[in-house]
Amino acid sequence: MKRAARWSLLAALSLGTAGAQDLKAYAALASNLDGAVTARAQSPQAALNRLDAAQSALDTLAPTLRNQQIVRGLTDALSGARGALARTPAELEAQVLLARGLMRKALYDQTLAALSAAPDNSDAQLQVLAREFGLGAASQTLAQDARAGRLERTAWQLQRAAAAKVVSALQATRAEQTTASYVNLARATGWFTTVQDATGVGTLRVSQFGDALRQLTAGDTAALATSLSTLRQGAAALNRSLATPPASSGAGTGGSGGQPTTSPAQGTPAPTPAPTPTPAPQPRPQPAPAATASAAGALATAYAELGRAQAAAGHGDAAAAREALTQASAALARVPAPLRDNAAFAQVTAATERAQGRSALRVSDVQALIGGLANAERQQAGQGASALDTTSLGISRWFSGWLRVLVFLLLALATAAPLYLLNLAFGGRNTYWRAIMTGLALLMLPLMLEGVFGFLGALGDVFGAGALRGLTNLTLTQSAYALPIWALLSAVAIGLMAFGFRGLCEQFGLLGAGSSSAKNTTVESAATVDWDEEL
Repeated sequence: MKRAARWSLLAALSLGTAGAQDLKAYAALASNLDGAVTARAQSPQAALNRLDAAQSALDTLAPTLRNQQIVRGLTDALSGARGALARTPAELEAQVLLARGLMRKALYDQTLAALSAAPDNSDAQLQVLAREFGLGAASQTLAQDARAGRLERTAWQLQRAAAAKVVSALQATRAEQTTASYVNLARATGWFTTVQDATGVGTLRVSQFGDALRQLTAGDTAALATSLSTLRQGAAALNRSLATPPASSGAGTGGSGGQPTTSPAQGTPAPTPAPTPTPAPQPRPQPAPAATASAAGALATAYAELGRAQAAAGHGDAAAAREALTQASAALARVPAPLRDNAAFAQVTAATERAQGRSALRVSDVQALIGGLANAERQQAGQGASALDTTSLGISRWFSGWLRVLVFLLLALATAAPLYLLNLAFGGRNTYWRAIMTGLALLMLPLMLEGVFGFLGALGDVFGAGALRGLTNLTLTQSAYALPIWALLSAVAIGLMAFGFRGLCEQFGLLGAGSSSAKNTTVESAATVDWDEEL
């Protein structure tokens, strides 16, 4: 068994000596990913800024990573993290945990390969690796084994630390659809990425962790309980197989030392033994794909691009919104079955393609697409769909673009008719009627703004005039900033109309003391009523 492990290591290393990773970019990527989770609690925008910095760091790190499958997995995980910003902090943390696991995998693989080829030049990577795995005081032993060429013991220390984290995270996971269970299961998945090819891993696979995550998000607690039991047994068996250090094959240089496994990595604190004796099945190495992060990558990218489209539409940049919708369509086209075959998903795909060529794109159009995509996910998971999202997606197909613009423009122009007729019928000298007319105008003001500025913004979109296009931001249906303004206008309108109608009621003797005739006489003498004689 040891000889087979040694030959497996040598075969892996013979594929080519790994170049040194850009450790500065690695540290920046790790710091910004972890920082995004912390910043999300205070401000989604601050979290987005950290994710942008993480993407920049990944662009620098990627050329120094040997395994391009990991690069793709990290890219998908970052896209998933962006999409999670529009949903819950737990989803963002889960995506970051998966990304961190892939990072440690790449560092683990390339550091061991570098140690085999040139142990004296790998101290910096080894120090980062020890810190990522939380070895603490044991890092000195790790460095001694690495310099002596004892790669089996070097790998064993790292695997033991990662395996202990898998057990710890699984023990904290309950067969319940809760945020804590979701995050802990994602943490276990990321850690298992490091040790999935270890000698004692048996039949435990990354895909089983992915299945458990899907069962948790779908609310299938019965199946989740079974999966967790299987995962815990396999993780306990792995810990037991790593309880005893491998026999030293003697100091050597290069790749003379055997390694039980090479696999993806994710950092962990010092190892803690996991008792639960379970016999380890016959080991069978498996490639180290970024399975979990890549599986939801296309869908997460679609959510991220839809979020960008919504943000662009929210400040009147319809061109950027359409460009983001084009990227969202491309991501939706990569979504695998069975979700791709869902009828609701097909409707969202078609609606997204139509929206790409739509003028006067507004926030509500993109919101309908996001709601429709979420509905498709819920239906595929066997959950109830939102009737409101379904209706919104259907209405946005026809009541949008120029039809919406022209309808609101006509309504805005039509508001002049009742105001003109009110003034014509009752005149403007009566204080109470003036208050009523002003209040009515304020109630109609959002409609006027939507019609006029929505039309001008649509013209700016067609002719590429940025100043005109930005006028849509003056409508009260564009963004959340307008809600308090709308509420203030409505409050003033209600106050003015209440004042006006109360005054008229007092004039007619319906409210207050005194006779109606006395009130009317007073009003006439004050020359404030010019319509009572007609009555």
